[in-house]
Amino acid sequence: MSLFVRRIENGRKVGAEPAEPAEPARSVAPAAPPVRPRPAPDPFVELKQRIHERLIKELDPDKLGSQNAAALRQSVEEATATMLATTDAPLSRQERQRLIREIADEVLGLGPLEPLLADPTVTEVMVNRPDQVYVERAGVLYPTDVAFRDDAHVMRVIEKIVAPLGRRIDESSPMVDARLVDGSRVNAIIPPLALGGPTLTIRKFSRDPLQVADLINLKSLTPEMAEFLRACVQVRLNTLISGGTGTGKTTLLNVLSSFIPERERVVTIEDPAELQLRQPHVVRLETRPPNIEGRGEITQRQLVKNALRMRPDRIIVGEVRTGEAFDMLQAMNTGHEGSLTTVHANSPRDALARIENMVLMASLDLPVRAIREQVAAALDLVIQIARLRDGTRRVTHVTEVVGMEGDIITLQDIFVFRQQGVDEDGRIIGRTVATGLRPRCAERFEQEGIPLPPDLFAIRAPGR
Repeated sequence: MSLFVRRIENGRKVGAEPAEPAEPARSVAPAAPPVRPRPAPDPFVELKQRIHERLIKELDPDKLGSQNAAALRQSVEEATATMLATTDAPLSRQERQRLIREIADEVLGLGPLEPLLADPTVTEVMVNRPDQVYVERAGVLYPTDVAFRDDAHVMRVIEKIVAPLGRRIDESSPMVDARLVDGSRVNAIIPPLALGGPTLTIRKFSRDPLQVADLINLKSLTPEMAEFLRACVQVRLNTLISGGTGTGKTTLLNVLSSFIPERERVVTIEDPAELQLRQPHVVRLETRPPNIEGRGEITQRQLVKNALRMRPDRIIVGEVRTGEAFDMLQAMNTGHEGSLTTVHANSPRDALARIENMVLMASLDLPVRAIREQVAAALDLVIQIARLRDGTRRVTHVTEVVGMEGDIITLQDIFVFRQQGVDEDGRIIGRTVATGLRPRCAERFEQEGIPLPPDLFAIRAPGR
């Protein structure tokens, strides 16, 4: 059953005959997108494989295991250079250096993907097939010249990722979620589900998490919006961040969590773990998939229930997907104010509808009105974030959950992003504005001694 939400608004010419008979009209097919040529085959494939296999056999794992990352790579590169010197392959100095680097990447890392993972401008890496690898930069997808040898090469990289985590991927279990040592999120799917061959997607983990000032500089937030959200976290409003895939929900969740006072105990629940909280008193929990026998699975719902016994001041759920939404609402309604979570939805209204549907999925025999009352009582704020057509990410709505009117949950927008057009370079033109409505939670700011500028919610003329 859908959730109805009431929003409070502020609102060809015929000329002379041609000298020659015209050709019959032809239908013009739309221009096909340019086809990027496949990467040129590597002339040193066999040589690299041979050296790689020798290294695996001859290097002492115990000795290498005692070295730090820099010393380990130096040892592998020196051993590779020694082995290359014994071959009769006519290599230039540049080719030799490239082979040493690529072989070291194969032995110690993820092979052809290592340069992409080391590139700070790359936020996501997508392997569609061995000779088709894309990356995301600033929200826009670009093809690369990176290539694997074949499907088996991609599979070896996938297995190298999942094996240390106790995960497996094969025909009986052809999908897997995992993460790299640095926290980057990984998804892999293989045949028979992936028809084009093994497919790998890596969402990179930011070594330097974005701060609120970065989001303001990127125009994802305005200073006024950031000031309001800081106050909301400090007075412990329960907040739901809504957005589509890749819109930056986790990034925004990280920024909001930075406003939590250090004296509070925070429990995070994720699948998989991505958050980078800086507070000293944080307990991180992560779900566990079933083992080979199909046993031992630990779900987010189980972790939410367990977190309630851990004396948390706040609970942060990375993303609610199913029945844990009900337990999260219960926690918000029973003294764990200031909790934060995210959901996949395209608008604040859709976000609440999604939460309602998730509670229904929990197989709880509750009337819809009771569920809506739980939602209205538990949630104080919905923040909608979107990735626009030009790749930029913007907070498009900051919406307050006002309460219930009959069977309807009432919302009011505090800030909204209004698109005004597109410039000649394809960039979105628009501005974030206050709607002029004073939020009901403003009383809590005053009670908690958190002053906000009196004109923070006033409608401003363009340019101010």
